Amino acid sequence: MNSLPPWRRGVGSGMASTCTFSAQVLSIGIFFSLMIVGLSSQLPATLFHGLTAHGVSRQVASRIAHLPPVSSLFATFLGYNPVKQLLGRHLASLPAAQVRILTGHTFFPHLITKPFSSALSAAFLFALIVCALSAAASLLRGGRYRWGEHEPAAEVAAGEALAAGVPALD
Repeated sequence: MNSLPPWRRGVGSGMASTCTFSAQVLSIGIFFSLMIVGLSSQLPATLFHGLTAHGVSRQVASRIAHLPPVSSLFATFLGYNPVKQLLGRHLASLPAAQVRILTGHTFFPHLITKPFSSALSAAFLFALIVCALSAAASLLRGGRYRWGEHEPAAEVAAGEALAAGVPALD
């Protein structure tokens, strides 16, 4: 804010806030997009192997494994196991012990841990790269500048008079 004339600091503050809030919204979209892309690469195979290891038919497991990972991502954030909804009527064909495991509190969290961790690492790596680029851009901007330090006194007085609504004397 020190690089702006005093009568323009309100506008500068508004622009800085607009940029900050816009970047926050954009970063949420990028974060979730990276999480979904990361989950898409590992979750299908992990889900397929986890379900077939507990007696789910290969056909049903393949169909479930190839569903979009969005529901799995939000189930993870909300802390619930979506396997019961995903398997639906197919649960009736499984032994009761396997149903308890599949719909229990530990199966889904353990199943999604590696794909989720990988996707989260990709999102944080992207954030680290963007921060490094921003730091480099900040270093390239030059030295510190304060408005009025390097301008002749007459220009400063004219700018202040203009801001106050007083005509400048030439």
